[in-house]
Amino acid sequence: MNEAKIRRVFCIVLDSVGVGELPDAWKYGDEGSNTLGNISREVGGLRLPRMERLGLGNIIDIQGVRPQKQPAAAYGKMAEKSPGKDTTTGHWEMAGLILEQAFPTFPDGFPDELIGAFEKEIGRKTLGNVVASGTEIIKEMGEEHQKTGFPIVYTSADSVFQIAAHEETIPLDDLYRYCKIARELLKGPYAVGRVIARPFVGKPGSYQRTTHRHDFSLQPTGPMLLDRVKEAGLEVIGIGKINDIYVGRGLTRTTPAESNHDGMRKVIEMAADRSWSGFLMANLVDFDSLWGHRNDSRGYTSGLEEFDRDLEALEPLLTPEDILMLTADHGCDPTTSSTDHSREYVPLLIAGERVKKGTPLGVRETFADLGATVADILNVPPLTAGTSLKQLIIED
Repeated sequence: MNEAKIRRVFCIVLDSVGVGELPDAWKYGDEGSNTLGNISREVGGLRLPRMERLGLGNIIDIQGVRPQKQPAAAYGKMAEKSPGKDTTTGHWEMAGLILEQAFPTFPDGFPDELIGAFEKEIGRKTLGNVVASGTEIIKEMGEEHQKTGFPIVYTSADSVFQIAAHEETIPLDDLYRYCKIARELLKGPYAVGRVIARPFVGKPGSYQRTTHRHDFSLQPTGPMLLDRVKEAGLEVIGIGKINDIYVGRGLTRTTPAESNHDGMRKVIEMAADRSWSGFLMANLVDFDSLWGHRNDSRGYTSGLEEFDRDLEALEPLLTPEDILMLTADHGCDPTTSSTDHSREYVPLLIAGERVKKGTPLGVRETFADLGATVADILNVPPLTAGTSLKQLIIED
């Protein structure tokens, strides 16, 4: 019998790494989406030996990733119970908050009265107010933005109000202030999930977005996993976008990440530091922002293989008192004509010395099962949503 108490749970969210369309994907125009499966076929196979060993290929058919007779992890996939397919909805549900109504979207742009109020508050006009790809709209409007000083406002199929500005035209502090003003205005029927600052640099014809993006999310609407862990006196560490997504709620420490690799470097540093107990959650956004939204299957493939190598560096640092969870928050299939998120199942791999190897988790009916499991493992008060998997996966 292994009496070691589990002290730390590491949850790494591979942003947008979906594993197949949900039954209601047709409502979102996402029939046929399967981010991992479709990428693997388009590029002629993925080479992910560490995730293969954990059991990734036992979840769905992924070309190049073989199913294992005895996976090193418990494996399955999770359905999203909340309506929607955005980052905030997915992360909230993982933490135990299930939405009954989707965040609002604006396929025809934002109402004139809202844009007018925003322009009045910031003291200048705006450009855009359309549904657009972020990289395309700065190509189209970047030069006019620099001539006029007017920020570019746009949205997508997701519930977002995005503001793009050249860092030499509108300084970052001003851009962030505009986002805070928008966040205050976006209430009631306009309460989008996120306001996003999208700074860029460069010259016409060669504009590039920078790493100074910042998300201004809605405040979570009820108690959630991060609150429970923090209230129990444990550490809650956020890496990457986690602080933005949860608006700092429930976090004891947070650090941004400049890239997936940088995020994993920081996860590895925290794994090597044995002085803390609690929950670490990291979001690796490059899968989504750099490759999913840009329909770049080759880039996505390279990112997956880089993460797999980083996983090799992380695993030896995990102790018998640690649990590792790998999952995602939605899909963003780069092989389809759409550049938007896709309504998909997400993978769930749970590894650790105390985990019963090769346990099939099946299809979980909500992402909230992840949060319920973490709460149970760390022995903190249960959440109001989700079913704990602790009894199923942890060796006595």
